[in-house]
Formats: sequence, C-alpha cells, structure tokens
Amino acid sequence: MSHTPHELAEEFPQDGETIHRLKLEDAHFSRQAERYHEVNRAIHRIEAEIEPCSDDHAEMLKKQRLALCDELGGMIAAAR
Repeated sequence: MSHTPHELAEEFPQDGETIHRLKLEDAHFSRQAERYHEVNRAIHRIEAEIEPCSDDHAEMLKKQRLALCDELGGMIAAAR
C-alpha cells in the first residue's frame, strides 16, 4: 500500500498518545477522526488518479478535511 499523506499522526506528530487516548475515550473524537480518515483517503485516491472526480468535488473534500483537522486539533490541544 502506498503512503497516504495528511494522516492524523503526521498532522500532529507530537500527539500520538493523546490521539490514541481520545480515540478510546471520546466517542465524538473517534467519529470525527474516522470521518477525517475517510475524507483523507478519498482525496488521496483522487490525487493518485485512482478515482475520477470533478474539481469542485475535490475542492469540497479538501475543505472538509481542513475543517475536520481544525476541529480535531482543537480537541487534541484541549486534551493535552
């Protein structure tokens, strides 16, 4: 399997333990992290030209990923 950029562990490299703990203890964080993972993988498949997609849809997915990353980052910072 190829490397998928923008995984949560890459976005927050110093917070691996916090991310793991939140996934286990916080259902909302866990759901949002899963949504982030799904959106990120969809973007990766589009950028790798595995799946075709319109530019508008790709841009919408990137905005969604950024919003999820911001939300998750705030939750991670609060949990430190």
